[in-house]
Amino acid sequence: MIIEPLDLLRSNLSRVRIPEPTNRIFKHECCVSYDTPRSDGGLFIDLYTFLAFGKDYVGWNYEKTGNPVYLHIKQTKKLVPEDRPSKKPTLLAIGLNGGFDNDEPEYEETHSIVILPEYVSLSFPSVELPEKVRLAVDAILLADGAERKEQLAAWAADEKQVSAYAMNLQQINNDVVIPPSGWKCAKCDKKDNLWLNLTDGMILCGRKNWDGSGGNNHAIEHYEQTRYPLAVKLGTITADLEAAGDASLLSDVYSYPEDNSVLDPQLAQHLAFFGIDFSSLQKTEMTTAERELDQNTNFDWNRIQESGQEVEPIFGPGYTGLVNIGNSCYMAATMQVVFSTRSFISWTKLAHGLLSGKYSLPEFKNDEKEILATSTTTAKQEGIRPNMFKAVIAASHPEFSSIRQQSMLKAYAINTSLNPSNASVILIIDALEFFLHFLDRVEQANAGKTELNPANSFKFGIEDRISCSSGKVTYSRRDDYILSLNIPLHEATNKEELESFHKLKAEKLAEGKDLSGDEIVRPRVPLEACLANFSAPEDIHDFYSTALKRKTTALKTAGFTSFPDYLVLHMRRFVMEAGWVPKKLGMLS
Repeated sequence: MIIEPLDLLRSNLSRVRIPEPTNRIFKHECCVSYDTPRSDGGLFIDLYTFLAFGKDYVGWNYEKTGNPVYLHIKQTKKLVPEDRPSKKPTLLAIGLNGGFDNDEPEYEETHSIVILPEYVSLSFPSVELPEKVRLAVDAILLADGAERKEQLAAWAADEKQVSAYAMNLQQINNDVVIPPSGWKCAKCDKKDNLWLNLTDGMILCGRKNWDGSGGNNHAIEHYEQTRYPLAVKLGTITADLEAAGDASLLSDVYSYPEDNSVLDPQLAQHLAFFGIDFSSLQKTEMTTAERELDQNTNFDWNRIQESGQEVEPIFGPGYTGLVNIGNSCYMAATMQVVFSTRSFISWTKLAHGLLSGKYSLPEFKNDEKEILATSTTTAKQEGIRPNMFKAVIAASHPEFSSIRQQSMLKAYAINTSLNPSNASVILIIDALEFFLHFLDRVEQANAGKTELNPANSFKFGIEDRISCSSGKVTYSRRDDYILSLNIPLHEATNKEELESFHKLKAEKLAEGKDLSGDEIVRPRVPLEACLANFSAPEDIHDFYSTALKRKTTALKTAGFTSFPDYLVLHMRRFVMEAGWVPKKLGMLS
């Protein structure tokens, strides 16, 4: 018997939920792979759990959960006519109406309801659909995705502090009642980028941006006249506290005297003073933090790489890049190294994303199998966004869970032959601390599973041998993941060049001139010299000998008790000068 699609949907309404404000909704990326709405199969959102799955994994989710009803989102690139006339810019801006064209493709988004296992499809929107389904889908489409919320919370939490003016803010009772919509600047015709002053209830437009967008400065001018300190951006007020537990962390509250976005723990009460129930408002505009995040994550790094040279993009398995998701280069470099090792090449989401080649495909011209070009001006690799990976790995770390730029440390990963000419991986890693934190999380996840733990491929044993003048010897052993090496500058192979350079540098400084980049000479220290320095005997002064029962000078040597598959070397580029002043060594050759 053939069941009509609508009847099939009605029979499965118990597997459909209308999301609450506190529900996490995934709608930008598959939870198992890196498929997005722009992938060939689009994205399927489970209408009961609100988890998203690509075409290859939605069937797996159905078999696992029994949930048959999904919202299918598909984004298709709009075709641009080759003879489209170019518009003359009238505004000094990129990507705005009247500004320069940023050449970013436009996408058309379509929605449908899909019922598994037969993939029965119903169009959305449609008045024929049950109201429960329509309400559920509308809520999903209007909500910020969980991926976006996690990024924004990490970004905003790093910046916002409670305003000194929030707890004792004076509010003027002038019978102002703010309507739930239809706002307009009190001094001009602006209807967006509007700010509500929390003292007197005035609605005024924001600052004018350098490119002519934004407001007309009426809100800041009002503060300069009245000194009323706090304002909230209308359109950003939301009842969704799931990301932070504080309305002011998601709403855009600004303190003029503190000249910063701030937290207002009393925001709900301050809004209620003017008749606003924030729990009934829907977010309609981007906050300042969201704009900053978009600018940071969407910046085209190709503009500042390869010294301005045009390079040929490469595609295929093993050639997938990681998208910058906000000061995340330290993570991208580390993971590219880690997932080039045999032990980490397994069926995990990140490994599959980086190594399968599925997300590293050249663009084709319209429907033809003709590659657009190999020029960076017309073809590029979109890469994958490691948002979920970072959320899992960095969740418990106070630094990496934020979007602050981490410090840069140089490290190398080479094979156990310790011969640089046979290096299996040699790469600069930003933030060696992230590498160690990552391995720690891997260790936790594989506790008691030694044979399955991929972190073991980096683990090795070190033994310290200490002997004193009494002839007695003591040993200590430990496991580690990195070998930290001093750089013996006295072993540089270009000493004559360095001496000439230091003389030239002194002469230039005396003349008040700067050195050009071509004139700088850096020390060349062989890796063998660094390794020999590690194993060389070291004097330990004031060592207390239990055999002699007094202090003496002992001799310490270090060596390996076991070798890893891949040895990570950390080069110590900081040294202590006289007075315990740290000095950073210049880049070495």
